[in-house]
Amino acid sequence: MDVANLASQLNAETILPEGIVLTTLLLVLIGDLISGRKSAKWTPYVAIVGLLAAVAALALQWDNPTPLGFLGAFNSDPLSLIFRGIIALSTAVTLLMSVRYVEQSGTSLAEFIAILMTATLGGMFLAGANELVTVFVALETLSISSYLLTGYMKRDTRSNEAALKYLLIGASSSAVFLYGVSLLYGLSSGQTQLDEIAVVIANSPDSQAIGMAIALVFTITGIAFKISAVPFHQWTPDVYEGSPTPVVAFLSVGSKAAGFAIAIRLLVTAFGSMTDQWHFVFTALAILSMVLGNVVALAQTSMKRMLAYSSIAQAGFVTIGLLAGTDAGYASMMFYLMVYLFMNLGAFTCVILFSLRTGTDRISEYAGLYQKDPLLTLGLSICLLSLGGIPPLAGFFGKIYLFWAGWQAGLYGLVLLGLVTSVVSIYYYIRVVKMMVVKEPQEMSDVVRNYPEVRWNLPGMRPLQVGLVVALVFTSVAGILSNPLFTLANDAVIKSPVLQSATTEVPTVATVIQAPDL
Repeated sequence: MDVANLASQLNAETILPEGIVLTTLLLVLIGDLISGRKSAKWTPYVAIVGLLAAVAALALQWDNPTPLGFLGAFNSDPLSLIFRGIIALSTAVTLLMSVRYVEQSGTSLAEFIAILMTATLGGMFLAGANELVTVFVALETLSISSYLLTGYMKRDTRSNEAALKYLLIGASSSAVFLYGVSLLYGLSSGQTQLDEIAVVIANSPDSQAIGMAIALVFTITGIAFKISAVPFHQWTPDVYEGSPTPVVAFLSVGSKAAGFAIAIRLLVTAFGSMTDQWHFVFTALAILSMVLGNVVALAQTSMKRMLAYSSIAQAGFVTIGLLAGTDAGYASMMFYLMVYLFMNLGAFTCVILFSLRTGTDRISEYAGLYQKDPLLTLGLSICLLSLGGIPPLAGFFGKIYLFWAGWQAGLYGLVLLGLVTSVVSIYYYIRVVKMMVVKEPQEMSDVVRNYPEVRWNLPGMRPLQVGLVVALVFTSVAGILSNPLFTLANDAVIKSPVLQSATTEVPTVATVIQAPDL
């Protein structure tokens, strides 16, 4: 094989965005080695610029006629471009909220950025992985980096406990997932590329049905752990409460988006001939996640634990789009994750700000906050109301199109359950908002009564302010001015052959927008 032919088959430009992230990671590490602690003044901004450059590189690959790279092991189709963009943007926003938090903890900021960007690399490769070995290596890169981030505050016993729980449960999940894909490898006569596996499995004899069922269950277990779906959610509340808050913010969006990306690619491609079976399993996961996530969130007294159960419930909502299996379903999934990125990270930005100023995240301590910090109260209120699906915020439009896609696909029971549990979620979101805007001075918590002066000129506070304002603006206007995002999601579905081969003829989200009854 000559060099030119090898280069054309490798098609290395498909991973240009990941190359930019890796180069930025090396710059941060080398800069930290040379400058020491002084590097904290510029490394976060270099990392953010690198991530935004990676997003720009993703946009330039939108109409790439040859999306397959590395002999078919990596697929840079529009489906992966959307999810890789969500992961990179979630890391950029996470970095904005991390500067002050990490510096105040007394740990190294450059090392934190390096591990976070390694997790980003793993997530981006996972979103485009088209081969079993690539899937597992990318998944472990994301997982191991997440374990390190969870226990990054080494002097905090809660962070150590969260990291240990996450490591033990995550290692078990990875082992189960690996056993599932190894069964898939064996049953497909030694194939590793997903499309080739699909061809072999579709023509396999009935005697392999039990083996395929076991492979499917074990694979779904690994995916469900990554997206925090019930009953594989046990790690989520404890890890969310004990981990550094910026890490929790990344796990709630970046890690979840990577999980849904590989779920789509694995289930639609490798398990395409077992659609009824994995639909049944994911229907159960969606029901359990929506019910347990929203009901248990009602009893929480910690903001981080409440947002943890909220994240579990959100996974159930997004799963409705996956189960729809239509153009509208996949497009609504992508749209919801795009807006979820900003409203959820905006909420965590507010939690970080409050904890930096008060040292607590108890919900009861937010009482009367609007009298001392109007911007924080406004930001947290809008983000929580958007997560609850209150119109005209972005979360309302995200949920309405997920439910519409499910209704069009005949998932009437799931959609009705989603509507009921959404109403339940509004209660615990509005409870926090109501507590913040109490007007009577005697109802103000002691923490808020002794609230420090709001100073944005402290080191690391400006990035937090920028992140909060960006999340606030996007959450407020993304619903009303959402047509570009809908168009982007629809184009991604239409231009991704793996989705087109699996969808049926139903209206797309663009058609739904023009429906007279909406």
